[in-house]
Amino acid sequence: MKKYQIQDNPIIIPTSDGKLIKEHFGLLSDVNSKISIAHMIAPAGWQEPFQRPEFDEYTFIIKGKKQFIIDGDTVILEAGQSIKVQKDTRVQYSNPFNEACEYIAICLPAFSMELVNRENE
Repeated sequence: MKKYQIQDNPIIIPTSDGKLIKEHFGLLSDVNSKISIAHMIAPAGWQEPFQRPEFDEYTFIIKGKKQFIIDGDTVILEAGQSIKVQKDTRVQYSNPFNEACEYIAICLPAFSMELVNRENE
């Protein structure tokens, strides 16, 4: 049994908001509930509803900028910066800027719609 797994065919998760999600490891790609790792591209003008996830989320910005509203604080990250948002924190993710934002998101435990707790859904 190999002690490694190369992922060269991530699962593309369909969205209705124009965001591209390629899950490399997680619930949909390899049935892993402990962690999810996804490559994302959020188009200009994209935003999600406020949410209170039951997982820690780490974000690393590759290109562009991404806005976070975290318990009332507005934080803007640029390429090369990263952030950890702790579980059970009210947060909104968005890209109100004029160019797409490319980033990596890591969730512990893995992202699932059952754990994200989005408002207005």
